[in-house]
Amino acid sequence: MAPTSRHGKICYLQIPAADAETSARFYAEIFGWGLRRHDDGTLAFDDTIGEVSGMWVAGRTPWAGEPGLLVDIMVDDAEATVAAIVAHGGEIVQPIGGDAPEITARFRDPAGNIVGVWQNGARL
Repeated sequence: MAPTSRHGKICYLQIPAADAETSARFYAEIFGWGLRRHDDGTLAFDDTIGEVSGMWVAGRTPWAGEPGLLVDIMVDDAEATVAAIVAHGGEIVQPIGGDAPEITARFRDPAGNIVGVWQNGARL
């Protein structure tokens, strides 16, 4: 099935990474993203439902302070995901409960990007 194509849909993310291989492995192992290479050799990903794609890019510095734009990744179990993030070298910068009643957390990935997780269908 082809991804949804509709005006206003977020379709592609460029994620800063000092080491694309490390970042790709981190996201693939925690969130199950599929990995592939573009013809030019850059490492790319597709989310688990084939709706959002992207790639890791060198030469961009992640924002060191509070994130301006924050992307949340939908998860089935926020607590298990937070544990996996830590186990794979990520750092939790906002634990679960910071956006109560929503079940969310924020983490710093291996490249320093701040990303959120959001548990679908539940509230604290």
